[in-house]
Amino acid sequence: MLAVRTRAAAGSTERAWRRRRMVVAGPLVAIASMLAAVLVTNAAGLPVRDPDHVAGRRLLALFALVGLLFVLDVAVRAARRTGRRLPSRAAMARVRRERWTASRGIAVAGALVSFYVSYLAYRNLKSVVPLLRPELFDRQLVELDRSLFGGNDPAAILHALLGTGWAMPFFSGAYMLFFIFIPGTLAFALVFTSNLQAGLFYATAQSLNWLIGAGSYFLLPSLGPVYAEPTLFSHLPASGVTQLQAFLFDQRLQFIQDPATHAAQSIGAFASLHVSIFFTGALAAHLLGFGRAVRISAWTLLALTTTATIYLGWHYVLDDVGGLAIGAMALVLARALTGFDLRTAREPSALSTPSPTPA
Repeated sequence: MLAVRTRAAAGSTERAWRRRRMVVAGPLVAIASMLAAVLVTNAAGLPVRDPDHVAGRRLLALFALVGLLFVLDVAVRAARRTGRRLPSRAAMARVRRERWTASRGIAVAGALVSFYVSYLAYRNLKSVVPLLRPELFDRQLVELDRSLFGGNDPAAILHALLGTGWAMPFFSGAYMLFFIFIPGTLAFALVFTSNLQAGLFYATAQSLNWLIGAGSYFLLPSLGPVYAEPTLFSHLPASGVTQLQAFLFDQRLQFIQDPATHAAQSIGAFASLHVSIFFTGALAAHLLGFGRAVRISAWTLLALTTTATIYLGWHYVLDDVGGLAIGAMALVLARALTGFDLRTAREPSALSTPSPTPA
């Protein structure tokens, strides 16, 4: 009997340790990212800043989205439990108390704040690349692209195959889905999923994309095809993407001329964080056992985004390959940090019967 109790106590202690490990993994990534940002920006003679308050605004917007989805989550679960389309306040309160415990709320809030602290650090790290690594590798990357495609530029091949009519707005829209994908999947993973550990694992992996991706910019500093070979893209019709590309280039020039006054620059080709974050999402959908429709959608988004990066001139082929490597690496490191057991990670339903277990 004593042995049984001892094993039970040990098992309970181990489960508690695993839960704490899941919760602190994201904050640890955020701390490491911010420490790197402080050290690197200090080496460049600059403080850590939130350029244009982008990180702060996006965090507030994500909290608003999570709050909305929280109400929807409780309402849907209460409706399923009671069999009524409009559940009573009492029924919703019961679901809220069971599902949204204080520990769960703290874990979700911590994951969201950690993700955007990591993003803030990423922006600062990326910004100072031209100050610390002024040399560029665009010429080598252009030559590598041409050697892979028989002397042709991959963007020119896509322009010839797909034209510049419908394809330009289509791929511009596909590229911009990135800014919906991040808050949407984070909110879904941390609110709707009945397995909060899976959501924390996913949030940690995506936070790691920022940190690893920032490091890649220092490895091979480059601007991208649209800036290195602008004539390849001069025939493309004007769009929101072309305006953004022009704005980012002007911003970079202003920052290099006066880094103290102009808070940031955001150009860096190697590696593609668009590709890495979509790849992490697609792999996570498989590892967590989501349905066929979700998995197909995730891989489709990855394929569209990868094509868009080449078509629009944001990235070289090697940049996208590097993005795939970073996306996979982020999942591996997230698994090591969180201790998440992928063998038991299959998610039967995003809106299954709620469990009172917080994490």
